[in-house]
Amino acid sequence: MKLEFGNKVIEGTPRKLKEMIDVVYDRQWLEQANMDMELYYMFRDLSLSKADRERLMESGLRYDITVIPPNMLGCEYVKTAGHFHPYVPGENVSYTELYEVLGGEAVYLFQKQNNGKVEDVIVVEAHEGDKVLIPPNYGHITINSSNKILKMANLVARDFESDYEPIRERRGGAYYLTAEGFVPNENYEHLPEIRFCKPTNTSLAGLSKSKEIYSLVKSDEGIRTLRYLTHPQEYTEMFERLY
Repeated sequence: MKLEFGNKVIEGTPRKLKEMIDVVYDRQWLEQANMDMELYYMFRDLSLSKADRERLMESGLRYDITVIPPNMLGCEYVKTAGHFHPYVPGENVSYTELYEVLGGEAVYLFQKQNNGKVEDVIVVEAHEGDKVLIPPNYGHITINSSNKILKMANLVARDFESDYEPIRERRGGAYYLTAEGFVPNENYEHLPEIRFCKPTNTSLAGLSKSKEIYSLVKSDEGIRTLRYLTHPQEYTEMFERLY
């Protein structure tokens, strides 16, 4: 899949089914599925101008776009592999991430774990224009349960590697979203009930539904608004108020 971004046409990196075998719910379907099936496409480290790129680099941020066509993994809706972020060095909070739905619809599932036990599960349903800010210490998965192509952008700190192993070793997130609704993952014990929350279209985080997050990249003042992505330990109260 290719993406037009500004005056450039960029080829995406596909995530194939064979890379997600461990996290698929429908094991019977998996036995006969095409392992080379492309599930979604990632377009990393994008910018519209040299000045924008310099601001992103100086702020330690990266702007990406992900495209998830509608699909079914057997009885389960197509999803991302899911991952956690590492802790900020010297702090007890992890890096966060900001998403925006550019087209289609998304279901974001967050889960907070302590010593392998899930303490909280949040689901946010988001539509075009909605912003979703992942709170510190939460792993997250994006699901496309619609019949539309989901196109979403994200802003995230650029100097770390995401950790896919905690979700992979439990064969997926705390819940799977199937055609029949959410199904608890039996590889976790004592799962809490899902908390359904609204998207983060709030001035508290410098966001609004009518303003694309990329617009914040285009000025020094705007990109300073995003400091909570690289220094989440300074915004504990804000994240508590959001969720």
